[in-house]
Amino acid sequence: MMHPHTELRFINESIGYGVFATKLIPKGTITWILDDLDQKFDESYILSLDPLLRERLIKYCYRDNEGKYILCWDIARYVNHSFNSSCIATPYKFEVAARDIYPGEELTDDYGYFNLDKPFYCFPEPGCSRTKVMPNDILRYYKEWDQKAADAMRYFNRVEQPLKHLIEHQFIDKVNAIALGKEKMDSILLCYYDRSAKMKAVS
Repeated sequence: MMHPHTELRFINESIGYGVFATKLIPKGTITWILDDLDQKFDESYILSLDPLLRERLIKYCYRDNEGKYILCWDIARYVNHSFNSSCIATPYKFEVAARDIYPGEELTDDYGYFNLDKPFYCFPEPGCSRTKVMPNDILRYYKEWDQKAADAMRYFNRVEQPLKHLIEHQFIDKVNAIALGKEKMDSILLCYYDRSAKMKAVS
């Protein structure tokens, strides 16, 4: 579920739609969280689909650490990519604002932590040498993303959290301890889908 102070807007013909803040979303605020309405699909189901349907579905999905395809039910599936994303993923099935997101500013993610099936070629961004997202980007950039998430979580208890009640029970104590500075965050590596491990298990 996306933060309630967001809306879908058309950007242009090249990019399509994006998700924008309608009010200030301060740094450390949960911007998105996995909820019970989000759909989960096994790889076998995806492969059973007509190729056209499969392509359309994968376009709006990300893969979790178990390799399941997750389709968000709301406007979350329209969040665009940026190498300098305004949101950052955590290992606790939610994302937080990596900086203050002002009214009219777009909410973005780095697709590198979405376990994409194939490279995703991107528009160039000022000051960034990356030009594409790779399926194993978590292994390359996890230290940077861990720091980004940990920095944002320092503000978790200082801001309103309209989505906090949706944090899964298994994570709530850990998240509260992190917000209080009593524990360190787990690495985003926990979100990585290891395809090689699956191949070894099958063989």
